[in-house]
Amino acid sequence: MRHFICLIAIVLVGFGFGEVQSQEVLNWKAGVATLDVTPTRSMWMGGYAFRDRGSEGVRENVYIKALALEDADGKRGVMVSMDLINIPKGPSDRIRDRVEKDYNIKRSQIILNVSHTHTGPEVRPEVWNIGDEESNKIADYTIELENSIVKLVGIAFEDLQPARLYSGNGLTRFQVNRRNNVERELKSYTELKGPNDYAVPVIKVVDQEDEIKAIVFGYACHATVLNDYLISGDYPGYAQKTLEMLYPEATAMFFQGAGGDQNPLPRREAVLAEQYGRELAAAVDRVLKSDMKSLESKLAVSYSEIPIGMQDGPPCAEDLEAITADDSSYPDYLKHRAQVILDKINSGEGLVKDYPYPVQAWSIGDQAVFALGGELLVGYAIELKRIFGDDIFVFGYSNDVMGYIPTVTVLREGGYEGNRSPYFTNPWEANIEYLIISEASKLAKQIGVKTAAKED
Repeated sequence: MRHFICLIAIVLVGFGFGEVQSQEVLNWKAGVATLDVTPTRSMWMGGYAFRDRGSEGVRENVYIKALALEDADGKRGVMVSMDLINIPKGPSDRIRDRVEKDYNIKRSQIILNVSHTHTGPEVRPEVWNIGDEESNKIADYTIELENSIVKLVGIAFEDLQPARLYSGNGLTRFQVNRRNNVERELKSYTELKGPNDYAVPVIKVVDQEDEIKAIVFGYACHATVLNDYLISGDYPGYAQKTLEMLYPEATAMFFQGAGGDQNPLPRREAVLAEQYGRELAAAVDRVLKSDMKSLESKLAVSYSEIPIGMQDGPPCAEDLEAITADDSSYPDYLKHRAQVILDKINSGEGLVKDYPYPVQAWSIGDQAVFALGGELLVGYAIELKRIFGDDIFVFGYSNDVMGYIPTVTVLREGGYEGNRSPYFTNPWEANIEYLIISEASKLAKQIGVKTAAKED
């Protein structure tokens, strides 16, 4: 009987049934690409207003990376990670318009996410009062960046090969809620206050040789360990580097989560950036070695931009003139930003009343992924997980980073994260959280993402 079963197995393989089964398992296609975008000359760095000069060297190179996906029905999408402080609306729109024109990939099919490293190159020439020479360097770098991202996407799609996809969630705990645990006042780390979301979302892409081809992972925490003048990706850069050392055939891609009010503490030492990077990589590695969920080859995508206003509307010229003339109430960098807005008004350029905020939802198999714009506060991840379950992935800093995105609670409390809308003079309108969560829920329903089962 045993010999008969073996003979049947041999015959089935001989007629190609074994190959068909393998093809059914490898029914995704995936392609990856990486480009080094480390500045080749000294230039202004993003993230800290105290800086008074350009970069003075490179601690670690910074990269842009892409994962292109194609499901069994030919539906395509691409995820792009960037070791950068920001992706403003202007460059983001131009990149996505060019990707649509060149590769027939619409905005709903592309996720652009920045790690928000505070030791990376600046991409907003108008933000700082730094003179024409430094501003021109930023403008030149941004043009090169746009070209590089469009090229990157093309390389990733050219690399499409049969693959399997898996997902899972890990855990690590170096994030600290910075609103409720003021760094300069902390005497102990034994009684830290939340809210927090310590999840480490992971997607594993395996090729036909059973090698890990790509590792997509995230964490919700500001990349602010370092604040010096050396270019680096901060802890996300070290995490990616560590994973690529552990898995030499893989491309590791970090996606920033809802970390707008989360800081790595303690910080300000290079060894801490490396430590947190290794901790995050260890959490990812544990997930990669666990029994991860296999993802059916079905990609569903949705995207919209919703108008969100600001309290009392956009600023008027008189308000901005009062700020620029103030000697003590506002720091220099905020007075400069007021002057930038005032110059737009004086040149006849109108200020938008409502900001077009980007909301995106994907379903990769049955893995739900939400990608929201701005410096998203952790409360959004907590609320979306309450609605759709703890296993979903929530990314902030996606497609357009225009300001902080506070919850209703933070808006009421005020403070730094509550008052940083695109026009920093006016907070976002009071119902911002309702608008974003409602739109995310609507998009999720469109692509078949189910709400969490309610306990009796």
